[in-house]
Amino acid sequence: MDLFDLMEEKKNIPLAERMRPSTLKEFIGQEHIVSPTSLLSRAIKMDNLGSCIFWGPPGTGKSTLANVIANSTGSAFFKLNAVSSGVGDVKKVIEEGVNNRKLYGKRTYLFLDECHRFNKAQCDSLLSAVESGDVIFIGSTTENPYASMTPAIVSRCRIFELKRLSTKNILEALYKAISSKNGFGDYNIEIGEDALKHIANLSAGDLRVAYNALEMAVLTTTPDENGVIKITLKDAEESIQRKALSFDETLYYDILSAFCKSLRGSDSDAALYYMQRLVEGGLDPLIIARRVVAHASEDIGMADPNAMVQATSALLAYERLGLPEGLLPISQAIVYVCEAEKSNAVYLAMHSAKEDALKIRDDTVPPHLKNTGYKSEESKALSKNYKYPHDFGGYIPQQYLPDELKGRVYYNPTDNGYEKVVKEIRKKKGK
Repeated sequence: MDLFDLMEEKKNIPLAERMRPSTLKEFIGQEHIVSPTSLLSRAIKMDNLGSCIFWGPPGTGKSTLANVIANSTGSAFFKLNAVSSGVGDVKKVIEEGVNNRKLYGKRTYLFLDECHRFNKAQCDSLLSAVESGDVIFIGSTTENPYASMTPAIVSRCRIFELKRLSTKNILEALYKAISSKNGFGDYNIEIGEDALKHIANLSAGDLRVAYNALEMAVLTTTPDENGVIKITLKDAEESIQRKALSFDETLYYDILSAFCKSLRGSDSDAALYYMQRLVEGGLDPLIIARRVVAHASEDIGMADPNAMVQATSALLAYERLGLPEGLLPISQAIVYVCEAEKSNAVYLAMHSAKEDALKIRDDTVPPHLKNTGYKSEESKALSKNYKYPHDFGGYIPQQYLPDELKGRVYYNPTDNGYEKVVKEIRKKKGK
């Protein structure tokens, strides 16, 4: 097979699949769970991984981690997709697992992609096998497993949350794809840094999107007379189907900063302008909508609780409507957040509570607040001192914080907006 045939064969396998790492050493990103000393890394290296679920956005490495495990283990490894597989497929794997364990003393892994798509009956078919150790379950999902999966399965698994990849991570992967023999190492490619950065920035942390864009750019660009495939910023724009930001990285962050500070500073005109500047420059409006949600709590909070309702509604509306109609609810939320009364009391309270949570190690839950379901008779007797607020008209003073933090105050409402009402309510309660 000559070089041309090899290049043609590669075209039939997506770049994202060709570049999929087979070892942890090749894995890019997710340092918080795959560092050399991490629990996951140690478990994979020792071939002693228990049931777990990889949860995170698309293109962050969930299936790749399963691939690494499959290549690292001496155990049997089966892959299923919850969309196309059913109880029958799971039972076949369980039968294999039982035989492997009893006859050969061998472990069996079942990797289930899109595991949140399994219903309760399908999940229940796995429970006994996971519990007995006949099957080691590995799930992959883009949905929060605590909300989308049955508690019985989740409680038997360790959850590993994957984050969106950084621009630096994606650039590293793209450069590697260009030089690797598994990627385009056999091609004569010239690509500008601005084009690669555009693909990395606009892929929104999804490496698969970045790979697909690079592949599209390479395979649709005609080599010049010297056989060189020259990829420009325009080619990158077309391959990822988004216009390049009309400003460099520094200016982008400056404009985003100006947008956030305009929200905080109650200037709706400036905030609307910067929003349009960012959108017309190619920024995903979802990024803007998320910032509005954050500021609705950070800079307004209880001064106007409806700000959070407006902001989250706008985020949901944009996800359902898309462009261009989705910009209307985002604009409405921006105006509301800007014009609302401001308070950072909730923000300050959260950080103060966090400081104490990290600092105070020997905190003890007051006896009258403890769960009595599994306590001794002595503990149950102490818990009877708990005063049920509704028996006293909805409020009765009693200690809630641990003794070590008794009397500590985190939330201090201001005189702005609804917080003034909250302040009066707290005053009546003697707080």
